[in-house]
Amino acid sequence: MVTVHGFCGIMNEVKKQNNYAFIDSQNLNLGVRSQGWMLDWKKFRQYIRNKYSVTKAYLFIGHVAGNENLYAYLQECGYILIFKPTLLRKQKDKVIVKGNVDAELVLHSMIQYKNYHQAVIVSGDGDFYCLIEYLDKKAKLVKVLVPTIHYSSLLRRFNNKHYIVCIDVLRGSLEEKKTGIRGRSKP
Repeated sequence: MVTVHGFCGIMNEVKKQNNYAFIDSQNLNLGVRSQGWMLDWKKFRQYIRNKYSVTKAYLFIGHVAGNENLYAYLQECGYILIFKPTLLRKQKDKVIVKGNVDAELVLHSMIQYKNYHQAVIVSGDGDFYCLIEYLDKKAKLVKVLVPTIHYSSLLRRFNNKHYIVCIDVLRGSLEEKKTGIRGRSKP
């Protein structure tokens, strides 16, 4: 709790908001990478905690064998991981790992609905339009953080309400610095 002075010097207690974040890890990771940089997941967790009072950050991610060190690191950073089984698809000479987390993100945001004051949605995917619209109508939406300015046109109308924040403008403070000491798999 934070204590602040009210009128006439009376002390009032103001309870910090209990906001949750619901993060499409693939959309976020690929979005910032398409701009030529890597997200520092620890800094991002601190950012959403400090800026938007996010007490719980649900990270929706495809489960790939061999990425256990990455998953442990993300949990150490303060994320609650929600895994989606992945499918391997062969495309020409490449094997593509597919793990669409959209349904899980929407489901968990509704399961947790009564537990948070407001939600932060992290994705530029238009598949979340109905969720974002619903949260907006119920006054349960803080922000929609999109990785780049190239996000779904379905979400553009929420920019008029000042919900949209482009993460790429925060590159200077959220970029992973290449120190060579971490030695972990990348998301």
